Amino acid sequence: MARTVIIEEHGGPEVLKIVDRPVGEPGPGQVRIAHKVCGLNFIDVYQRSGLYPLQMPAAMGMEAAGVIEAVGEGVTHLKVGDRAAYAAMPPGSYCEARVMPAAQVCPLPEGISFEQGAAMMLKGMTVEYLFHRTTPLKAGDTVLFHAAAGGVGLIACQWARSEGITLIGTAGTDDKCQLALDHGAAHCINYRDGDWVAKVRELTGGKGVDVVMDAVGADTFKGSLDSLKPLGMMISFGNASGPVAPFGLAELASRGSLKITRPTLFTHIAKHEDCQAMAKHLFDKVLSGDVTIRIDQRFPLDQVADAQRALEARQTTGSTVLEL
Repeated sequence: MARTVIIEEHGGPEVLKIVDRPVGEPGPGQVRIAHKVCGLNFIDVYQRSGLYPLQMPAAMGMEAAGVIEAVGEGVTHLKVGDRAAYAAMPPGSYCEARVMPAAQVCPLPEGISFEQGAAMMLKGMTVEYLFHRTTPLKAGDTVLFHAAAGGVGLIACQWARSEGITLIGTAGTDDKCQLALDHGAAHCINYRDGDWVAKVRELTGGKGVDVVMDAVGADTFKGSLDSLKPLGMMISFGNASGPVAPFGLAELASRGSLKITRPTLFTHIAKHEDCQAMAKHLFDKVLSGDVTIRIDQRFPLDQVADAQRALEARQTTGSTVLEL
């Protein structure tokens, strides 16, 4: 049996429950992993609230790190006793142990702790696909990145610096802006201080940025389009402030033949070989020192509701983990 966080209906943090669930043995293509630390992400909130509906009852969580306890038939990249980490479907990482598909579970290098592993997989592989698999980016390009002091944002600031890309961040307080600057953002705008779009234009000499990476959603969408240079790319990859309202495609034309995409991590990691390659790229960035995984909040598993409340209220910086 393993303590597991579930929901039986969509709603606020109060619907999160901890129950004992049988774990069982892995079947073909599966592993059983005993978790050491679990990660917290905004997608967990979307699933709990019903923005991304789940079939009930549903186990929660998408990211964790631990030790492989058993390996099913056909699994060759992991063995019993291996340290491992993952960000993967289906949900269910908020638990002591689970049986799950092995394809997206990645061997965790010795130089990376379980805590770092649990805090970096979903966020770090998201940054990997944003910078390397969504639209061509090269040294000298300029990116606008919203929520630059969050878990994804701080990794993105460092990643951009390591690639010679100029990252303009936004955040909601001066302290958060300073955090983004300390982690490699070239500039950071406190969007509560006035017209952040005008400031982006000023910082780019009136041209606008090559790419916007926006996980905030409704509150920043129009301003993000207005921050792009002609032929620029809008990457909308999250909905922290709510989903983006429908809009006419002609708006892209009127702003200079803009491009737009709405990617997800789980499309990018669907193939085993792609997932493992993305994870290796991320691990190499961390092991080289180009990227440091900052963990600013730690909650015990039984305080998972408080952890999600803090995340929703934008009271967090860096990554948040759940300790077992």
